[in-house]
Amino acid sequence: MIEKALQGSKGYWTWVAFLLAVMAMGGAFYAQQWNYGLGITGMSRDVSWGLYISQFTFLVGVAAGGLMLVLPYYLHNYKEFGRITILGEFMAIAAVIMCLMFIIADLGQPMRALNVLLHPTPRSMLFWDMIVLNGYLALNLICGWAILSAEYKGVKYANWVKPFIYLSIPWAVSIHTVTAFLYAGLPGRDYWLTAILAPRFLASAFAAGPALLLVVALILERNTLFRVGRVAKDKLVTIITYAAVINFFFLGCEFFSAFYSQYPSKIYTKAYLFWGLQQGDTVYNNLAIYMRLSVLIGIIGIILILMARSRKSDIMLGLSCLLIFLSLWIDKGLGMVLGGFVPNPLGGVTEYYPTVQELGITAAVWATGFLILTILYKVAIGVKLEQELKQPS
Repeated sequence: MIEKALQGSKGYWTWVAFLLAVMAMGGAFYAQQWNYGLGITGMSRDVSWGLYISQFTFLVGVAAGGLMLVLPYYLHNYKEFGRITILGEFMAIAAVIMCLMFIIADLGQPMRALNVLLHPTPRSMLFWDMIVLNGYLALNLICGWAILSAEYKGVKYANWVKPFIYLSIPWAVSIHTVTAFLYAGLPGRDYWLTAILAPRFLASAFAAGPALLLVVALILERNTLFRVGRVAKDKLVTIITYAAVINFFFLGCEFFSAFYSQYPSKIYTKAYLFWGLQQGDTVYNNLAIYMRLSVLIGIIGIILILMARSRKSDIMLGLSCLLIFLSLWIDKGLGMVLGGFVPNPLGGVTEYYPTVQELGITAAVWATGFLILTILYKVAIGVKLEQELKQPS
């Protein structure tokens, strides 16, 4: 089947060449980081997690979002998702690989990752995060490839795959729950110290993952003979809308508990993120414009996605999904992690600015993920279209 990824149009190979160029650029930046150390990044003593970990946190949600396709199709026999469930599983594979790459980048030296295996510490959430991420990657590789191979041969997948499919459903919840516990278990960081952090993570995951999948599916429809189906699109719109609204509801709950109670440590970070803080003559607000933009485009995206459904407009649907995805990326891929370091243990503000090297490495990891996704989708779409041609009309 993999030979299908070696066949494509000029546009396909241009896209692959672009991704490889971005990866090469990021590789050069990573060589600098390898030789110099993490001092080449914008991280500091006060901000020990930067762009790498913020992207890791967001992408865990993208990986978990595949659950919104797997659960209805396999557990509730929702046949309308039959054509795109494999796309959700393959997106989870690419997302988890990107998560692992961002962790390696954040460690400075890749060999340090072996410490989790050589010196396992079950009391640490990092240990369990390693278990759930690698386990979820293995489950999706096994299930996705076994099911696609069976479809390629024109037979039903083997019964031994079913237990792995069912196991992947709670496992998808676990990867983002454990990631949330990494933050919620730190008593010195009031912004993360909230019981609804895991539900917030899951709500954003169940909106961001399907939103990205729907955008990619619409692109595939415009460039291939693959069709998602109107019923499947409408159901994905329902899932994305509910999840995005619930995410905003949880955010509103956080603001209510902080500002109504006037609890200083709960107010501090939220005020910094959305309005900025002033200490003496210095104003700290490097994230404020992005966080306000996140709320604005998120609300616009929810309104547009409802309009797109009623008007059956794929262009409006793609735009609304992009806005929702970007809104959630800003909220969790920037504000959630970076904002948690304000204030520092002494009550001060240390703002974080990523360096060119960090941005280059981050772009390279994203490019790697999209390359993996491109190859997997090229194989999956090729198999599905081939089987459809074999079926009698």
